Amino acid sequence: MNRLVTRILTVVFLLVGTTGAFGAEPIRIITLGDSITKGVRPGVKAEETFSALLQTSLKKDGIVAEVTNVGIGGERTDQALKRLKAQVIDKKPSIVTIMYGTNDGYVDKGKNTSRLTEAEYRSNLKSIVEELRKAGITPILMVPIPFGDKHGNNGAGEHPNKRLDAYVAACREVAKELRVPQIDLHEAWSKANKNGTDIDQWMTDSCHPNPKGHQEIANLMLPVVARAVRGK
Repeated sequence: MNRLVTRILTVVFLLVGTTGAFGAEPIRIITLGDSITKGVRPGVKAEETFSALLQTSLKKDGIVAEVTNVGIGGERTDQALKRLKAQVIDKKPSIVTIMYGTNDGYVDKGKNTSRLTEAEYRSNLKSIVEELRKAGITPILMVPIPFGDKHGNNGAGEHPNKRLDAYVAACREVAKELRVPQIDLHEAWSKANKNGTDIDQWMTDSCHPNPKGHQEIANLMLPVVARAVRGK
């Protein structure tokens, strides 16, 4: 009898070690961002977005998580702040990933200034982080991906990466100043492009990721998010 009980307990311990506990709630993760986060577009299905891929990858890593994608096309940090409580904080996630900058720094046709200044972007990003932390939520900053080389010029007649550089730097600086975990997608993608990988082939339009691009993003996210989950 004792031997049977020991075997049963061993199985129980193994199961609990894999799933966390019987009937345990999955850890809630929200991915906050613009159309790059939203992901779904011609050529990209919902299950091919980095949010969906992250959930699958976490499960394979022994972490039961529910990843909710709240990306909105065209969104900037000021707009994200306005919906942060209702669409993010009130959902009571444990972790929120934040990726902005592509729209904040873009110069529209007929303009010569970015939609938001670098200072406004920096301030908004800090406010998002601080509001999440006040609610007991772990923020993770994602440094935005670069535009592909084939992308057309912005309203100021520049390749958009030239203007994006300041926002990338600001994102990194906010992460360092506020001691926020970061996923530097910009560094990884830029390095790949420099080393001979045409990152335009990871995108549908030299801006938005295709399924391959989303997989690359999810791969970079996994270790950082998993570390944050286990630190909870």
